Amino acid sequence: MPSTKAQTLKVKPVDKKTWKDFEALFESKGAPSWCWCMVWRMTKEELKNNHSADRKKYIQKRVTDKTPIGLLGYVGTAPVAWCSIAPRDSHLRLGGDDNLEDEDVWSITCFFIKKEYRKQGLVPQLIEHARKYAKKNGAKYIEAYPVKPSSPSYRFMGFTRTFEDVDFEFVKKAGTRRNVMIRKV
Repeated sequence: MPSTKAQTLKVKPVDKKTWKDFEALFESKGAPSWCWCMVWRMTKEELKNNHSADRKKYIQKRVTDKTPIGLLGYVGTAPVAWCSIAPRDSHLRLGGDDNLEDEDVWSITCFFIKKEYRKQGLVPQLIEHARKYAKKNGAKYIEAYPVKPSSPSYRFMGFTRTFEDVDFEFVKKAGTRRNVMIRKV
């Protein structure tokens, strides 16, 4: 049983070496195994075969092709957290800041933390690791699409207050619930 005190995460990008950990996290109890973090990534062709097994295959293909998809957070050797951070142009339909060039922006689109590790301050840690990862890979900005805590949907994208607390600024609304927020890396 995990401790209730704040955990410090060790973070690794998802790649061929960490694929099994990503797979284990996404197939764990309560994880988004139906989604495989493909909602914002699916091409028109992929949308034609939009089932869980297909989504897993699509995200694995991106990993095999060395397309960045995100970071795993570990407590000890166990993968317990996920942050989707990738170049904005590897996503579709995000509704981001039109004043920035895609090649300069990386997008945070999703978080998942195993239930027993929630409410321990892991999301701000993941955001900071995502910022460093994006910067190391040439990003000038990171963009996020969080919602208010009262939102009935898109909660996996994080909450506006969390991003405000780590110096993201509101840019505009994307739809009725999502808020486009950005910061320099």
